[in-house]
Amino acid sequence: MAFLSLLSPDEKKLLRKQAMPSFIKPMLATLTEDYFSDKEWIFERKLDGERCLFFKKGKTILLKSRNDKIISRSYPEIVAAAQKLNLIDCILDGEMVAFKKKETSFSLLQRRFGVNSNKAEAFEFPVYYYVFDILYCGGYLLTHLPLLARKKILKSLLPKNKTVVYVPHKDTYGVKFLKKACKDKWEGLIAKKSDSTYISKRSRNWLKFKCSNEQELVIGGYTSPGGSRLNFGALLLGYYEKGKLHYAGKVGTGFNFEILKDLGKELKKLEIKKNPFVNFDDSLQDVHWVKPKLVCEVQFTEWTKTNKLRHPSYLGLRRDKAAKEVKKEI
Repeated sequence: MAFLSLLSPDEKKLLRKQAMPSFIKPMLATLTEDYFSDKEWIFERKLDGERCLFFKKGKTILLKSRNDKIISRSYPEIVAAAQKLNLIDCILDGEMVAFKKKETSFSLLQRRFGVNSNKAEAFEFPVYYYVFDILYCGGYLLTHLPLLARKKILKSLLPKNKTVVYVPHKDTYGVKFLKKACKDKWEGLIAKKSDSTYISKRSRNWLKFKCSNEQELVIGGYTSPGGSRLNFGALLLGYYEKGKLHYAGKVGTGFNFEILKDLGKELKKLEIKKNPFVNFDDSLQDVHWVKPKLVCEVQFTEWTKTNKLRHPSYLGLRRDKAAKEVKKEI
């Protein structure tokens, strides 16, 4: 394999010869507000999209979400573009994104969720696959290699392409890069320890530097709509702590007509009589409880002292995370 020539003798010893796994649980970053610059770390753009693992085996290409669901038919242009790249068997890690002007837009991307087609023309806007890691290549598991070695292999294998895009990084100057990222209205940066191996869990070897506060939360109920509003007024949100769903406040902005219509139908199907929160302390007037299965993403200014969201705005549903995995990010 040509990529082996890129590795040092010590790095080659870290390779694992094996059949391609059917899935690898993704490595996740830990949120921090301790921003820094460090020559032992690299810094990449944080993309506001859907995490996606890419599997190429022979002529078959599969796209999978971070909870092992096949999502290929939501992104036919990615599959079509990848088939033209002449890649060897591999597993890539990256993010599906849609753009609104020059900014990534999760609310735009979520329109793809649950929609299936084999033709890109069936969708109203294009998506792109931004690739930042490679986990398997040509019969070898690469997860024990240091990050920079994996990035070197990835860059050598991935031709320049407008649809399947290699994610570049900057070294050392994290704070300076973050200031520019926020000025350019990026979501933030991911800081990664340059010698870190790839582990299938949340780690402090990958850190999130955010320009704005965003959080995944579980929908546990909704309020009745007022005036001419359709289906619901606000969503009641929460997060899990020690197996219990804790109330984090409600969000009543960020919805368009389509969201009110489609999400309203889903909420109706999930209605239950019992309050799923352990600490609900709001008014019970016009409240409807739902099974805590749906996960959404919200943007907000800060957490209050009583663990409630201040000025939240709805961004969209997430299909790549189980409700029980949602914790308060600190």
